[in-house]
Amino acid sequence: MPRSGDTNQGESRSKNRAKANPAPGLFVNYQAALDFLNSRVNFEQIHSKKITQESFKLDRMHALVKALGDPHLAVPVVHIAGSKGKGSTCAMLESCLRSSGYTTGLFTSPHLTDERQRVRINGSMVDKDLFGIALSQCKDAAVSIAKEHGQATYFELLTAMAFVVFAQEAVDIVILETGLGGRLDCTNVANPVVVGLTSIHLEHTDVLGNTLEKIATEKAGIMKPKATAISVPQPDQVIEVFRTKSKEVDCNLVVLGQDTLYSCRFQSATTRGPHPKVCVGQGEDCFEHMSVPLLGEHQGANCGLALAIILELRNHDFDLPEQQIIAGLQHTPRQGRLEKINGRPKVYIDGAHTPESIKETLKAVAQQVSFDSMVVIFGCSSDKQSGAMLKELKARADKIIFTKASSNPRAMDPIKLSKQYAERFDRSCESYTSPAQAIKAAGMSLGSDDLLLILGSFYLAGEVKSLFEAKAASPA
Repeated sequence: MPRSGDTNQGESRSKNRAKANPAPGLFVNYQAALDFLNSRVNFEQIHSKKITQESFKLDRMHALVKALGDPHLAVPVVHIAGSKGKGSTCAMLESCLRSSGYTTGLFTSPHLTDERQRVRINGSMVDKDLFGIALSQCKDAAVSIAKEHGQATYFELLTAMAFVVFAQEAVDIVILETGLGGRLDCTNVANPVVVGLTSIHLEHTDVLGNTLEKIATEKAGIMKPKATAISVPQPDQVIEVFRTKSKEVDCNLVVLGQDTLYSCRFQSATTRGPHPKVCVGQGEDCFEHMSVPLLGEHQGANCGLALAIILELRNHDFDLPEQQIIAGLQHTPRQGRLEKINGRPKVYIDGAHTPESIKETLKAVAQQVSFDSMVVIFGCSSDKQSGAMLKELKARADKIIFTKASSNPRAMDPIKLSKQYAERFDRSCESYTSPAQAIKAAGMSLGSDDLLLILGSFYLAGEVKSLFEAKAASPA
Protein backbone atom coordinates (compact mmCIF):
# COMPACT_ATOMS: atom_id res chain seq x y z
CA MET A 1 0.00 0.00 0.00
CA PRO A 2 1.56 3.36 -1.01
CA ARG A 3 2.31 5.83 1.72
CA SER A 4 3.13 9.52 1.86
CA GLY A 5 4.57 11.37 4.81
CA ASP A 6 4.26 14.82 3.17
CA THR A 7 1.04 16.46 4.36
CA ASN A 8 1.41 19.20 1.70
CA GLN A 9 1.88 16.76 -1.16
CA GLY A 10 -1.84 16.56 -1.98
CA GLU A 11 -2.09 20.34 -2.21
CA SER A 12 0.97 20.73 -4.46
CA ARG A 13 -0.20 17.93 -6.75
CA SER A 14 -3.58 19.68 -6.97
CA LYS A 15 -1.97 22.92 -8.16
CA ASN A 16 0.17 21.16 -10.74
CA ARG A 17 -2.79 19.23 -12.08
CA ALA A 18 -4.92 22.37 -12.25
CA LYS A 19 -2.29 24.02 -14.50
CA ALA A 20 -1.65 20.96 -16.65
CA ASN A 21 -5.17 19.76 -17.39
CA PRO A 22 -7.53 22.52 -18.53
CA ALA A 23 -10.91 20.85 -19.02
CA PRO A 24 -13.70 21.56 -21.53
CA GLY A 25 -16.45 23.65 -19.99
CA LEU A 26 -14.11 25.01 -17.32
CA PHE A 27 -15.62 27.68 -15.07
CA VAL A 28 -14.16 31.15 -15.60
CA ASN A 29 -13.28 31.37 -11.91
CA TYR A 30 -13.96 29.85 -8.52
CA GLN A 31 -16.97 32.07 -7.86
CA ALA A 32 -18.56 30.88 -11.10
CA ALA A 33 -18.12 27.30 -9.91
CA LEU A 34 -19.81 28.14 -6.62
CA ASP A 35 -22.62 29.98 -8.42
CA PHE A 36 -23.30 26.91 -10.55
CA LEU A 37 -23.22 24.60 -7.53
CA ASN A 38 -25.56 26.82 -5.52
CA SER A 39 -28.02 27.01 -8.42
CA ARG A 40 -28.83 23.33 -7.93
CA VAL A 41 -31.42 21.88 -5.56
CA ASN A 42 -29.91 21.75 -2.07
CA PHE A 43 -31.87 19.58 0.36
CA GLU A 44 -29.81 20.95 3.24
CA GLN A 45 -31.67 24.23 2.82
CA ILE A 46 -35.18 22.79 2.41
CA HIS A 47 -37.55 22.14 5.31
CA SER A 48 -37.62 18.41 6.06
CA LYS A 49 -41.43 18.26 5.69
CA LYS A 50 -41.00 19.13 2.03
CA ILE A 51 -38.59 16.23 1.48
CA THR A 52 -39.57 12.59 0.98
CA GLN A 53 -37.64 9.44 0.16
CA GLU A 54 -38.86 9.90 -3.41
CA SER A 55 -36.71 13.05 -3.51
CA PHE A 56 -33.60 10.87 -3.63
CA LYS A 57 -32.71 8.93 -6.76
CA LEU A 58 -29.68 6.71 -6.36
CA ASP A 59 -29.97 5.66 -10.01
CA ARG A 60 -29.00 9.19 -11.04
CA MET A 61 -25.88 9.05 -8.89
CA HIS A 62 -24.93 5.69 -10.39
CA ALA A 63 -25.34 7.19 -13.86
CA LEU A 64 -23.32 10.27 -12.90
CA VAL A 65 -20.29 8.37 -11.61
CA LYS A 66 -20.46 6.02 -14.61
CA ALA A 67 -20.33 9.02 -16.95
CA LEU A 68 -17.24 10.16 -15.02
CA GLY A 69 -15.48 6.81 -15.42
CA ASP A 70 -16.37 5.32 -12.02
CA PRO A 71 -13.92 7.32 -9.89
CA HIS A 72 -15.67 6.04 -6.74
CA LEU A 73 -14.16 2.59 -7.35
CA ALA A 74 -10.57 3.77 -7.76
CA VAL A 75 -9.62 4.05 -4.08
CA PRO A 76 -10.34 1.99 -0.90
CA VAL A 77 -13.23 3.53 1.05
CA VAL A 78 -14.34 3.60 4.68
CA HIS A 79 -18.03 4.59 4.74
CA ILE A 80 -19.55 6.12 7.90
CA ALA A 81 -23.27 6.50 8.71
CA GLY A 82 -25.30 7.22 11.84
CA SER A 83 -27.40 9.87 13.53
CA LYS A 84 -24.73 11.36 15.79
CA GLY A 85 -20.95 11.32 15.78
CA LYS A 86 -20.26 10.70 12.07
CA GLY A 87 -18.10 13.77 11.62
CA SER A 88 -16.18 13.18 14.84
CA THR A 89 -15.46 9.58 13.91
CA CYS A 90 -14.31 10.63 10.44
CA ALA A 91 -12.04 13.33 11.87
CA MET A 92 -10.32 10.99 14.33
CA LEU A 93 -9.95 8.21 11.77
CA GLU A 94 -8.53 10.54 9.10
CA SER A 95 -6.02 12.07 11.51
CA CYS A 96 -4.77 8.63 12.55
CA LEU A 97 -4.38 7.43 8.96
CA ARG A 98 -2.58 10.63 7.94
CA SER A 99 -0.29 10.36 10.97
CA SER A 100 0.61 6.84 9.83
CA GLY A 101 1.86 8.21 6.51
CA TYR A 102 -1.11 7.63 4.24
CA THR A 103 -2.46 10.22 1.84
CA THR A 104 -6.09 10.60 2.91
CA GLY A 105 -9.22 11.82 1.18
CA LEU A 106 -11.97 13.04 3.50
CA PHE A 107 -15.54 13.88 2.46
CA THR A 108 -17.85 15.28 5.14
CA SER A 109 -20.82 17.60 5.45
CA PRO A 110 -21.88 20.24 6.12
CA HIS A 111 -19.09 22.80 5.87
CA LEU A 112 -18.48 25.57 8.40
CA THR A 113 -17.11 28.49 6.39
CA ASP A 114 -16.09 27.20 2.93
CA GLU A 115 -17.56 24.53 0.63
CA ARG A 116 -14.06 23.15 0.07
CA GLN A 117 -13.96 22.07 3.72
CA ARG A 118 -16.12 19.14 2.61
CA VAL A 119 -13.39 17.77 0.32
CA ARG A 120 -9.98 17.44 1.97
CA ILE A 121 -6.70 15.82 1.05
CA ASN A 122 -4.32 15.15 3.94
CA GLY A 123 -6.46 17.38 6.14
CA SER A 124 -6.30 20.41 3.81
CA MET A 125 -9.09 21.80 1.66
CA VAL A 126 -8.61 21.18 -2.07
CA ASP A 127 -7.41 24.33 -3.78
CA LYS A 128 -9.82 26.47 -5.78
CA ASP A 129 -8.39 25.50 -9.18
CA LEU A 130 -8.83 21.79 -8.59
CA PHE A 131 -12.29 22.38 -7.11
CA GLY A 132 -13.35 24.23 -10.26
CA ILE A 133 -11.82 21.72 -12.70
CA ALA A 134 -13.35 18.69 -10.97
CA LEU A 135 -16.74 20.39 -10.65
CA SER A 136 -16.69 21.32 -14.36
CA GLN A 137 -16.15 17.65 -15.19
CA CYS A 138 -19.12 16.74 -12.99
CA LYS A 139 -21.21 19.48 -14.60
CA ASP A 140 -20.54 18.09 -18.08
CA ALA A 141 -21.30 14.54 -16.92
CA ALA A 142 -24.51 15.72 -15.23
CA VAL A 143 -25.64 17.41 -18.46
CA SER A 144 -25.05 14.16 -20.36
CA ILE A 145 -27.41 12.18 -18.10
CA ALA A 146 -29.99 14.89 -17.37
CA LYS A 147 -32.43 13.90 -20.12
CA GLU A 148 -32.81 10.38 -18.72
CA HIS A 149 -32.26 10.97 -15.00
CA GLY A 150 -33.09 14.62 -14.28
CA GLN A 151 -30.93 17.42 -12.90
CA ALA A 152 -28.19 16.47 -10.45
CA THR A 153 -28.50 18.08 -7.02
CA TYR A 154 -26.04 20.18 -5.01
CA PHE A 155 -25.01 17.23 -2.85
CA GLU A 156 -24.80 14.78 -5.75
CA LEU A 157 -22.44 17.11 -7.60
CA LEU A 158 -20.29 17.70 -4.51
CA THR A 159 -20.09 13.96 -3.83
CA ALA A 160 -19.19 13.17 -7.43
CA MET A 161 -16.61 15.96 -7.40
CA ALA A 162 -15.03 14.46 -4.26
CA PHE A 163 -14.75 11.06 -5.97
CA VAL A 164 -13.13 12.70 -9.02
CA VAL A 165 -10.63 14.62 -6.90
CA PHE A 166 -9.66 11.61 -4.79
CA ALA A 167 -9.20 9.38 -7.85
CA GLN A 168 -7.19 11.97 -9.79
CA GLU A 169 -4.98 12.74 -6.81
CA ALA A 170 -4.51 9.00 -6.16
CA VAL A 171 -5.09 9.18 -2.42
CA ASP A 172 -4.42 5.98 -0.49
CA ILE A 173 -7.79 5.80 1.27
CA VAL A 174 -11.06 7.73 1.40
CA ILE A 175 -13.12 8.38 4.53
CA LEU A 176 -16.66 9.00 3.32
CA GLU A 177 -19.44 10.42 5.51
CA THR A 178 -23.05 9.93 4.47
CA GLY A 179 -25.29 12.94 4.14
CA LEU A 180 -28.89 12.00 4.96
CA GLY A 181 -29.68 8.43 5.99
CA GLY A 182 -27.62 5.88 4.13
CA ARG A 183 -29.58 3.52 1.88
CA LEU A 184 -30.61 6.25 -0.57
CA ASP A 185 -27.80 8.70 0.17
CA CYS A 186 -25.75 9.47 -2.92
CA THR A 187 -22.53 8.40 -1.17
CA ASN A 188 -23.96 4.88 -1.21
CA VAL A 189 -22.62 4.20 -4.70
CA ALA A 190 -19.31 3.45 -2.96
CA ASN A 191 -18.10 -0.11 -2.38
CA PRO A 192 -16.43 0.21 1.04
CA VAL A 193 -13.82 -2.00 2.62
CA VAL A 194 -15.14 -1.08 6.08
CA VAL A 195 -18.45 0.43 7.20
CA GLY A 196 -18.74 2.41 10.43
CA LEU A 197 -22.10 2.88 12.19
CA THR A 198 -22.35 5.59 14.84
CA SER A 199 -25.11 6.15 17.40
CA ILE A 200 -28.69 5.93 16.09
CA HIS A 201 -31.31 8.43 17.28
CA LEU A 202 -34.65 9.76 16.12
CA GLU A 203 -33.77 12.37 13.47
CA HIS A 204 -35.10 13.44 10.08
CA THR A 205 -38.19 11.41 10.93
CA ASP A 206 -40.18 12.93 8.04
CA VAL A 207 -37.75 11.27 5.64
CA LEU A 208 -36.15 8.33 7.46
CA GLY A 209 -39.08 7.08 9.57
CA ASN A 210 -40.42 7.69 13.05
CA THR A 211 -38.91 4.72 14.91
CA LEU A 212 -35.36 3.69 15.76
CA GLU A 213 -35.86 0.52 13.73
CA LYS A 214 -36.83 2.41 10.58
CA ILE A 215 -33.93 4.83 10.93
CA ALA A 216 -31.51 1.98 11.64
CA THR A 217 -32.74 0.25 8.46
CA GLU A 218 -31.86 3.33 6.41
CA LYS A 219 -28.42 3.63 8.01
CA ALA A 220 -27.72 -0.10 7.58
CA GLY A 221 -28.29 0.34 3.86
CA ILE A 222 -24.61 1.17 3.39
CA MET A 223 -23.56 -2.39 4.33
CA LYS A 224 -22.03 -4.17 1.35
CA PRO A 225 -21.17 -7.83 0.58
CA LYS A 226 -17.79 -9.02 1.91
CA ALA A 227 -17.21 -5.75 3.79
CA THR A 228 -16.91 -5.51 7.57
CA ALA A 229 -19.40 -3.26 9.37
CA ILE A 230 -18.52 -2.01 12.85
CA SER A 231 -21.08 -0.41 15.17
CA VAL A 232 -20.84 1.49 18.42
CA PRO A 233 -22.97 0.12 21.27
CA GLN A 234 -26.64 0.61 20.33
CA PRO A 235 -30.12 -0.14 21.73
CA ASP A 236 -31.15 -3.78 21.27
CA GLN A 237 -33.70 -3.02 18.53
CA VAL A 238 -31.05 -1.20 16.50
CA ILE A 239 -28.54 -4.05 16.80
CA GLU A 240 -31.25 -6.50 15.71
CA VAL A 241 -31.82 -4.48 12.54
CA PHE A 242 -28.07 -4.33 11.89
CA ARG A 243 -27.61 -8.09 12.37
CA THR A 244 -30.51 -8.90 10.07
CA LYS A 245 -29.18 -6.61 7.35
CA SER A 246 -25.62 -7.91 7.66
CA LYS A 247 -26.83 -11.47 7.09
CA GLU A 248 -28.94 -10.41 4.10
CA VAL A 249 -26.00 -8.85 2.27
CA ASP A 250 -23.22 -11.14 3.58
CA CYS A 251 -21.47 -8.36 5.49
CA ASN A 252 -19.53 -9.19 8.64
CA LEU A 253 -20.90 -7.19 11.61
CA VAL A 254 -18.85 -6.33 14.69
CA VAL A 255 -20.58 -4.56 17.58
CA LEU A 256 -18.35 -2.88 20.14
CA GLY A 257 -18.90 -4.42 23.56
CA GLN A 258 -20.59 -7.52 22.09
CA ASP A 259 -18.42 -9.00 19.35
CA THR A 260 -15.19 -7.38 20.52
CA LEU A 261 -14.05 -5.86 23.79
CA TYR A 262 -14.77 -2.18 24.33
CA SER A 263 -14.74 0.02 27.42
CA CYS A 264 -14.78 3.73 28.11
CA ARG A 265 -13.81 5.38 31.40
CA PHE A 266 -13.68 9.01 32.39
CA GLN A 267 -10.26 9.65 33.91
CA SER A 268 -8.18 12.61 35.01
CA ALA A 269 -4.66 13.39 33.86
CA THR A 270 -2.16 16.08 34.81
CA THR A 271 -1.78 17.39 31.27
CA ARG A 272 -5.42 17.27 30.12
CA GLY A 273 -7.58 17.07 33.19
CA PRO A 274 -10.69 14.85 33.11
CA HIS A 275 -11.34 13.14 29.77
CA PRO A 276 -12.49 9.74 28.44
CA LYS A 277 -10.10 6.87 27.76
CA VAL A 278 -11.11 3.85 25.70
CA CYS A 279 -9.96 0.26 25.24
CA VAL A 280 -10.83 -1.55 22.00
CA GLY A 281 -10.09 -5.03 20.68
CA GLN A 282 -8.71 -8.13 22.29
CA GLY A 283 -5.61 -10.27 22.41
CA GLU A 284 -2.49 -8.83 20.82
CA ASP A 285 -4.48 -6.76 18.32
CA CYS A 286 -5.98 -4.09 20.55
CA PHE A 287 -5.68 -0.52 21.80
CA GLU A 288 -5.60 0.07 25.54
CA HIS A 289 -6.32 3.25 27.51
CA MET A 290 -6.33 5.55 24.48
CA SER A 291 -7.11 9.19 25.30
CA VAL A 292 -10.13 10.59 23.44
CA PRO A 293 -9.04 13.84 21.77
CA LEU A 294 -12.45 15.52 21.43
CA LEU A 295 -14.31 17.00 24.39
CA GLY A 296 -17.16 15.02 25.92
CA GLU A 297 -17.78 11.58 27.33
CA HIS A 298 -20.01 10.86 24.33
CA GLN A 299 -16.93 11.04 22.09
CA GLY A 300 -15.63 7.83 23.68
CA ALA A 301 -17.79 5.60 21.50
CA ASN A 302 -16.84 7.56 18.38
CA CYS A 303 -13.17 7.19 19.23
CA GLY A 304 -13.68 3.49 19.92
CA LEU A 305 -15.30 3.10 16.52
CA ALA A 306 -12.42 4.87 14.78
CA LEU A 307 -9.90 2.62 16.54
CA ALA A 308 -11.89 -0.52 15.71
CA ILE A 309 -11.89 0.52 12.06
CA ILE A 310 -8.11 0.93 12.25
CA LEU A 311 -7.80 -2.60 13.66
CA GLU A 312 -9.86 -3.87 10.72
CA LEU A 313 -7.79 -1.92 8.18
CA ARG A 314 -4.71 -3.71 9.49
CA ASN A 315 -6.31 -6.87 8.07
CA HIS A 316 -6.29 -5.17 4.66
CA ASP A 317 -2.52 -4.54 4.57
CA PHE A 318 -2.57 -1.05 6.06
CA ASP A 319 0.48 -0.45 8.26
CA LEU A 320 -0.90 1.43 11.27
CA PRO A 321 1.58 1.46 14.20
CA GLU A 322 0.20 2.31 17.63
CA GLN A 323 2.52 5.28 18.22
CA GLN A 324 1.37 6.92 15.00
CA ILE A 325 -2.25 6.29 15.97
CA ILE A 326 -1.71 7.94 19.35
CA ALA A 327 -0.10 10.94 17.64
CA GLY A 328 -2.93 11.10 15.12
CA LEU A 329 -5.57 11.16 17.83
CA GLN A 330 -3.77 13.98 19.63
CA HIS A 331 -3.83 16.13 16.50
CA THR A 332 -7.48 15.55 15.54
CA PRO A 333 -8.98 18.85 14.30
CA ARG A 334 -12.15 19.91 16.11
CA GLN A 335 -13.89 21.76 13.26
CA GLY A 336 -17.05 22.90 15.02
CA ARG A 337 -17.03 20.21 17.70
CA LEU A 338 -16.59 22.26 20.86
CA GLU A 339 -13.96 24.20 18.95
CA LYS A 340 -12.26 27.00 20.88
CA ILE A 341 -12.09 30.16 18.76
CA ASN A 342 -11.12 32.73 21.42
CA GLY A 343 -9.09 32.71 24.64
CA ARG A 344 -10.23 35.41 27.07
CA PRO A 345 -13.10 35.32 27.41
CA LYS A 346 -13.36 31.73 26.25
CA VAL A 347 -15.50 31.32 23.13
CA TYR A 348 -16.47 27.87 21.86
CA ILE A 349 -18.61 26.87 18.89
CA ASP A 350 -20.43 23.58 18.40
CA GLY A 351 -22.72 22.26 15.68
CA ALA A 352 -25.00 20.36 18.09
CA HIS A 353 -28.56 20.49 16.72
CA THR A 354 -30.52 17.71 18.44
CA PRO A 355 -31.68 17.47 22.07
CA GLU A 356 -29.28 14.57 22.68
CA SER A 357 -26.29 16.38 21.22
CA ILE A 358 -27.13 19.62 23.06
CA LYS A 359 -27.28 17.66 26.32
CA GLU A 360 -23.95 15.93 25.66
CA THR A 361 -22.26 19.18 24.61
CA LEU A 362 -23.38 21.02 27.74
CA LYS A 363 -22.31 18.09 29.90
CA ALA A 364 -18.89 18.08 28.22
CA VAL A 365 -18.47 21.79 28.85
CA ALA A 366 -19.31 21.35 32.52
CA GLN A 367 -16.83 18.48 32.87
CA GLN A 368 -13.91 19.73 30.80
CA VAL A 369 -13.99 23.53 30.50
CA SER A 370 -13.33 25.84 33.45
CA PHE A 371 -15.35 29.08 33.63
CA ASP A 372 -17.19 31.34 36.06
CA SER A 373 -20.48 31.75 34.22
CA MET A 374 -21.74 30.64 30.80
CA VAL A 375 -23.59 32.70 28.21
CA VAL A 376 -25.14 30.71 25.35
CA ILE A 377 -25.96 32.06 21.91
CA PHE A 378 -28.43 29.68 20.35
CA GLY A 379 -30.11 29.38 16.98
CA CYS A 380 -31.64 26.38 15.23
CA SER A 381 -33.51 25.33 12.11
CA SER A 382 -37.28 25.53 12.19
CA ASP A 383 -37.65 21.79 11.56
CA LYS A 384 -35.63 20.78 14.63
CA GLN A 385 -36.91 19.85 18.10
CA SER A 386 -36.54 23.34 19.51
CA GLY A 387 -38.61 22.73 22.66
CA ALA A 388 -36.51 19.78 23.79
CA MET A 389 -33.30 21.67 23.06
CA LEU A 390 -34.47 24.70 25.04
CA LYS A 391 -35.16 22.44 28.00
CA GLU A 392 -31.52 21.29 27.97
CA LEU A 393 -30.27 24.87 27.71
CA LYS A 394 -32.41 26.00 30.64
CA ALA A 395 -30.71 23.47 32.92
CA ARG A 396 -27.14 24.66 32.21
CA ALA A 397 -26.93 28.19 30.78
CA ASP A 398 -26.65 31.27 33.02
CA LYS A 399 -27.86 33.51 30.19
CA ILE A 400 -29.32 32.76 26.76
CA ILE A 401 -29.30 34.93 23.65
CA PHE A 402 -31.22 33.79 20.57
CA THR A 403 -30.26 34.57 16.99
CA LYS A 404 -30.20 32.96 13.54
CA ALA A 405 -27.65 32.25 10.84
CA SER A 406 -28.14 34.50 7.83
CA SER A 407 -27.10 31.69 5.47
CA ASN A 408 -29.77 29.24 6.66
CA PRO A 409 -33.15 29.68 4.94
CA ARG A 410 -34.64 27.16 7.40
CA ALA A 411 -33.51 29.15 10.45
CA MET A 412 -36.13 29.67 13.15
CA ASP A 413 -37.07 33.25 14.01
CA PRO A 414 -35.09 34.17 17.15
CA ILE A 415 -38.04 36.21 18.43
CA LYS A 416 -40.19 33.07 18.32
CA LEU A 417 -37.47 31.12 20.10
CA SER A 418 -37.16 33.71 22.85
CA LYS A 419 -40.93 33.89 23.28
CA GLN A 420 -41.14 30.09 23.49
CA TYR A 421 -38.35 30.00 26.07
CA ALA A 422 -39.72 32.84 28.22
CA GLU A 423 -43.28 31.51 28.26
CA ARG A 424 -42.32 27.91 28.94
CA PHE A 425 -39.69 28.44 31.60
CA ASP A 426 -40.48 31.91 32.95
CA ARG A 427 -36.87 32.96 32.28
CA SER A 428 -35.56 36.19 30.84
CA CYS A 429 -33.61 36.07 27.58
CA GLU A 430 -32.62 38.22 24.62
CA SER A 431 -32.94 37.88 20.85
CA TYR A 432 -31.14 39.49 17.92
CA THR A 433 -31.59 39.10 14.19
CA SER A 434 -27.91 38.58 13.43
CA PRO A 435 -25.07 36.66 15.10
CA ALA A 436 -22.92 39.81 15.09
CA GLN A 437 -25.52 41.63 17.18
CA ALA A 438 -25.83 38.64 19.51
CA ILE A 439 -22.07 38.48 20.04
CA LYS A 440 -21.92 42.21 20.77
CA ALA A 441 -24.73 41.85 23.34
CA ALA A 442 -23.05 38.84 24.94
CA GLY A 443 -19.81 40.78 25.25
CA MET A 444 -21.55 43.36 27.46
CA SER A 445 -22.01 40.76 30.20
CA LEU A 446 -18.93 38.58 29.77
CA GLY A 447 -16.05 38.69 32.22
CA SER A 448 -12.56 37.53 31.29
CA ASP A 449 -13.09 34.18 33.04
CA ASP A 450 -16.56 33.58 31.59
CA LEU A 451 -17.55 31.31 28.70
CA LEU A 452 -19.48 32.14 25.55
CA LEU A 453 -20.88 29.03 23.87
CA ILE A 454 -22.49 29.22 20.43
CA LEU A 455 -24.51 26.21 19.32
CA GLY A 456 -27.68 24.98 17.62
CA SER A 457 -26.53 24.52 14.01
CA PHE A 458 -23.43 24.25 11.86
CA TYR A 459 -24.69 27.26 9.91
CA LEU A 460 -24.56 29.39 13.07
CA ALA A 461 -21.25 27.93 14.25
CA GLY A 462 -19.69 28.60 10.86
CA GLU A 463 -20.97 32.16 10.64
CA VAL A 464 -19.65 32.98 14.11
CA LYS A 465 -16.28 31.42 13.29
CA SER A 466 -16.07 33.59 10.17
CA LEU A 467 -16.81 36.71 12.23
CA PHE A 468 -14.01 35.93 14.70
CA GLU A 469 -11.57 35.07 11.90
CA ALA A 470 -12.36 38.33 10.13
CA LYS A 471 -11.82 40.27 13.35
CA ALA A 472 -8.50 38.53 13.98
CA ALA A 473 -7.35 39.29 10.42
CA SER A 474 -8.32 42.98 10.49
CA PRO A 475 -5.78 45.65 11.50
CA ALA A 476 -5.91 46.57 15.18
